[in-house]
Amino acid sequence: MLKEVERWLSTHSWSVADRPLHKLMAAKRTTGSTVSVVLPALNEEETVGEIVAIIRHDLMQQVPLVDEIVVVDSGSTDRTSEVAAAAGARVVHRDAILPRIPTVPGKGEVLWRSLLVTSGDIVCFIDADLKEFSSDFVSGIVGPLLTEPGVDLVKAMYDRPLTLSDEPASGRTAAGQGGRVTELMARPLLNMHWPQLAGFVQPLGGEYAARRSLLEQLPFPVGYGVELGMLVDALHLVGLDALAQVDVGVRIHRHQDGQALGRMAAAIYRTAQLRLARGHMIRPSLTQFERGEDGFEPRTHSVDTEERPPMSQIAEYVKRKAA
Repeated sequence: MLKEVERWLSTHSWSVADRPLHKLMAAKRTTGSTVSVVLPALNEEETVGEIVAIIRHDLMQQVPLVDEIVVVDSGSTDRTSEVAAAAGARVVHRDAILPRIPTVPGKGEVLWRSLLVTSGDIVCFIDADLKEFSSDFVSGIVGPLLTEPGVDLVKAMYDRPLTLSDEPASGRTAAGQGGRVTELMARPLLNMHWPQLAGFVQPLGGEYAARRSLLEQLPFPVGYGVELGMLVDALHLVGLDALAQVDVGVRIHRHQDGQALGRMAAAIYRTAQLRLARGHMIRPSLTQFERGEDGFEPRTHSVDTEERPPMSQIAEYVKRKAA
């Protein structure tokens, strides 16, 4: 298995510099492929506007690589929608998509529903909380899907520095230490149970692109397990050589506190558990502790277990696609 991973790393791990924009545009014209960029957003007014503006300027106005930018607002209470729309994105509220199926909280829920309001042959997902954003994130992960017919899903890989101070401007960071749930939960799970996927540098990263023809066949865990679930399911559906990764440099974003990371880890573990042993299992919960007036007080959270079916099984999607 190690030799297979090493072979994959040498043939399916690239840098954004390997495919300059003029080559991507030539491939886009040749294939006739269209590209949709989706930003799932929840209270991201501070960052979403700049991300949209950079993509529009670099990859729509300067070079027409991207055909549409859609921000799916999953219930923001700030000005996320207004800021995104002012920057040039089409904004759709999560609850307005497929209203016959009640929405549930979670990132995967938003990504799943986004397939119904986008039209690109290639769908590129970008987290809306990135700082110091570069359009290389988009062009880098879309590139192999335009130039390599056998590739169906591409993950971004990058350094994730961890800010060591409450004040990001202090400059105190630890290189490579930002992916704590990846290193403590996802990477051990993948290495033990799906070692073919051990070569992915950022398996939980929120920046990835895939062919619509693949995405519409995949189930979507509704919560934080969506990235791990998608990798594992894609491996079984299309095989390792249809998966790839591209180095896009450095990813800077806000960091969650320890308890939020614990909930994320639980959801990711549950996603893996479901794929290892389908069957009758109780709905799990995670109890964490916070110090209160009378000592440590328990706080219990349900762990995301619901999954949305492949979009190709949804009547509205099939009807829209046929039209």
